[in-house]
Amino acid sequence: MAKQCLKIRVEGRVQGVFFRKQTQQRAVQLGLTGYAKNLQDGAVEVIACGEDAALEQLASFVRQGPPGSQVFSSDTLIFDYQSYSGFEIL
Repeated sequence: MAKQCLKIRVEGRVQGVFFRKQTQQRAVQLGLTGYAKNLQDGAVEVIACGEDAALEQLASFVRQGPPGSQVFSSDTLIFDYQSYSGFEIL
């Protein structure tokens, strides 16, 4: 199966609601690497790398948001696979 990376920018009520932590937990369960970080404008950026099927599952989770969050919009960019060690919260 092909490996690639996704960059997802999520806007809405996504900071202060454990969005990054729950995204990290889901990514680790799916065997993905990368990171989730808060941006200064209130959005969250997620970089995830791995198998296509796992990336689709994480992207679906992020676009919906975990309980307590409210996603207003998301933008996704696909790019070539890069190696990260684990999935970090930055």
